[in-house]
Amino acid sequence: MKRLLNLHTHLSGLAQLLRWTLLALPVAGVVGSAVALFLWVLDRMTQTHAAHPALLWGLPVAGLAVGWLYHHFGKNSERGNNLIIDEIHEPGGGVPARMAPLVLLGTWVTHLFGGSAGREGTAVQMGGGLAHLLARWFRLGPEQVKILLLCGIASGFGAVFGTPLTGAIFAMEVLIIGRVNYQALVPVLVASVVGDAVCTAWGIHHTTYHLEVSPDAGLRAPIEWLLLLKVALAAMAFGLMARFFATLAHGIQRTLKRWVAYPPLRPFVGGLVVILMVHLLGSRDYLGLGVEASTPGGVSIVSSFEPGGATPWSWLWKTLFTTLTVGSGFKGGEVTPLFFIGSTLGHALALLLHEPVALFAALGFIAVFAGAANTPLACTLMGIELFGAHYAVYFGVACFVAYFFSGPSGIYSAQRLGVPKHGPTSIS
Repeated sequence: MKRLLNLHTHLSGLAQLLRWTLLALPVAGVVGSAVALFLWVLDRMTQTHAAHPALLWGLPVAGLAVGWLYHHFGKNSERGNNLIIDEIHEPGGGVPARMAPLVLLGTWVTHLFGGSAGREGTAVQMGGGLAHLLARWFRLGPEQVKILLLCGIASGFGAVFGTPLTGAIFAMEVLIIGRVNYQALVPVLVASVVGDAVCTAWGIHHTTYHLEVSPDAGLRAPIEWLLLLKVALAAMAFGLMARFFATLAHGIQRTLKRWVAYPPLRPFVGGLVVILMVHLLGSRDYLGLGVEASTPGGVSIVSSFEPGGATPWSWLWKTLFTTLTVGSGFKGGEVTPLFFIGSTLGHALALLLHEPVALFAALGFIAVFAGAANTPLACTLMGIELFGAHYAVYFGVACFVAYFFSGPSGIYSAQRLGVPKHGPTSIS
């Protein structure tokens, strides 16, 4: 009898697993295709801006147009990623279907005219908006909607960066600081892997970053204690950088809300200041995504992996341009700029600590994001997916130390606190 009961339990679990897999597949297919379209057009927008740099002069008007659309038609879509996180915590408010097309259009416009923003926010918001729409079509209950929203986040994040395992862990880790929600482990993994596969099937190719490893080095780098100490010291700086970024972005947002009463005017003002900063600095290296330089010899994420590929203050300039762009109301997200900030800061620290530039650029790439998003597990895995497993121990040290030093909050204000980073803790 006991064996029959166990068999019944296993069969029931298998049936539930298959059901959620079948529900996750359409989410992954739709979101993966939407991300592919988004990335394909985004690449064209970036190329168009590089070919016509005078488009920068239209950034304030573009910001005004995006702000007007959100003000009159966005409803609560303006809250972006935080709205999706809140809906998972407390279902009921809903994620408007208009969020996906609005953020898609807003991000394209931002990059066409040179705003310094990312792309993960768009992918995650499209994922959440489309998943919530499918949940309504499937007539799912509140708890089931939560799981489908997690699938939307995972498939969007995994597809936009080509990191499916990271996308799954990110969706489960980003909700609560200090805890990982395993409630939807398998459907989230299915959604992220399939979403990435669908995006790739549409012909989308992701940037390859080169972190050279000797052919005779083995699968895992041996622990060099002096190097490990330097990585930990650099990670403290990465964590403090993450805290500075989040604090500055939220501060600019609050200041503009206080000084500029009409919301569409906030990105207009932000666009004017970005233009002023470009002409004062005399460089366009800190506009757009920053993955690859728009001009020969320019600073970018890719160039930061090479000696001489960044200036000692590249990380600070990108921080100022991005916090102003995103904080004033332009769309796109912060993650790719955080990669830029982290890799260029890692480049500078590598020269200071007399260590390989590429290794420390890779460490900064993942660790600043780990601290800003409070997702050290996901970012450690991202390092392995993007750069290989050889330096996995150093990736983990960088991400966890940066997380510890990044402060009590981050770029996502809707995150709940599960376990404090500092002070006594208990294990139950």
